[in-house]
Amino acid sequence: MSRQSVTLTLPDWINDVVDWQRRYQHDDEKMALAIELSRQNVLRGTGGPFGSAIFDCDSGKLLSVGVNRVMPLHNSSAHGEMVAIMLAEQALQSFSLNADGVKRELFTSCEPCAMCLGGTLWSGVKRLVCAATAEDARAIGFDEGPVFEPSYQYLRDAGVEVVRQVQRSAAAQVLKDYLNHGGTIYNG
Repeated sequence: MSRQSVTLTLPDWINDVVDWQRRYQHDDEKMALAIELSRQNVLRGTGGPFGSAIFDCDSGKLLSVGVNRVMPLHNSSAHGEMVAIMLAEQALQSFSLNADGVKRELFTSCEPCAMCLGGTLWSGVKRLVCAATAEDARAIGFDEGPVFEPSYQYLRDAGVEVVRQVQRSAAAQVLKDYLNHGGTIYNG
């Protein structure tokens, strides 16, 4: 059977956790949402321990969220960042998150893997904020691929502000909880 389409869905619980009307004013509030998405994804058994959210930089308006859906959707590209990016682009009806002149930022519970780092560049976000490190992900068995310090410099050189290790310990704890509760390391 040949499939001609792909459907990406968020878990049913998303609207119970996300307040779509709230304006997020500070990095800590924005990152708390990304980490809570990752935590709930683990607790509810709906995917891996990664969550992301995209905001308008100036207004603090939440545009989209994403959680890791690799295993439930049988799709190796359904990482939290990529899901958030795809849903944001769909909401704007644009392949670029800055095409309308609005500066947007991606908050993610863990530094992006190689695929998601590329997706971040191509998405048009102007700011990337990360919590746990790639080393934290590797410590539980995930392979983040070829991401190096020059990868982050490449983003900076392309006009993307990069902020790392915001609420790292809280996000790293979600990774450990995932492993301790038998979570599958699907690319280790």
